[in-house]
Amino acid sequence: MFLEKAAVFIKRDFLTEISYKSAFLMNIVGMFFSVLTFFFIAKLFGRAAAPHLQEYGGDYFPFVLVGIAFSTFLGVGLGSSAAAIRQEQMLGTLEAMLITPTRASAITIYLSIWNFIFSSFDILVYLLIGRFVFGIEFSVSQPWLVLLILFLSVMSFSSLGIISSSFVMIFKRGDPVNWIVSSLFDLLGGIYYPITILPGPLQVISHLLPITYALKALRGVLLAGYSFSQIKFEILILFGFAVILFPLAIFFFELALKWAKKDGSLSHY
Repeated sequence: MFLEKAAVFIKRDFLTEISYKSAFLMNIVGMFFSVLTFFFIAKLFGRAAAPHLQEYGGDYFPFVLVGIAFSTFLGVGLGSSAAAIRQEQMLGTLEAMLITPTRASAITIYLSIWNFIFSSFDILVYLLIGRFVFGIEFSVSQPWLVLLILFLSVMSFSSLGIISSSFVMIFKRGDPVNWIVSSLFDLLGGIYYPITILPGPLQVISHLLPITYALKALRGVLLAGYSFSQIKFEILILFGFAVILFPLAIFFFELALKWAKKDGSLSHY
């Protein structure tokens, strides 16, 4: 039943997506120019960043390319649930969905599935641009490891996104979780630069963020050909984040839903 309902939501969102063909093409063009921008920034750095990037081959451009590609997952994880809840509120369909026999927590997952599928496509496009336009060599000997890292990252990031959507359900426009978390991840998560250049106290905070471990594991597999044994610590940490954050997110969402029903503001926008 879960898969059947998920397929319905995926079909709905897919049909919506393909109705905006120009937006799809512009998205790919925008990705290319984003990669090109960081290619020239990498040229500016030259080999200056090499001492901090030895475990990834010493080249800044592949390092940052994986970072910006993966950051699409982060954006979807943090924002898709909240954006979907807000959209359904605006359309007046949220209350109708929530009175069906389907659990509210399951509906938040259904509303985000297509966004994760589409962002997975974006990641693939980023890597293909890097490979065939800029000649970056990626290790693809263990694709299952990449999928495992992405799955655990989805669980962690989407949990934070569900917590964010809980604020949206109550406050409608206020969403402090998304802003705070995305700012921390951008600054301290190692997307654009290695965390080793950060001051000691900030490195401590960085190690409290799931994206730090996700990026380290993903870069290790794609850029250095790491095996499972070499990234098992990062995998275990990501698993721990997923196990703790997902139930916590569902709890907050159910609490927010009860509050909105009691307050009578579920369909207000």
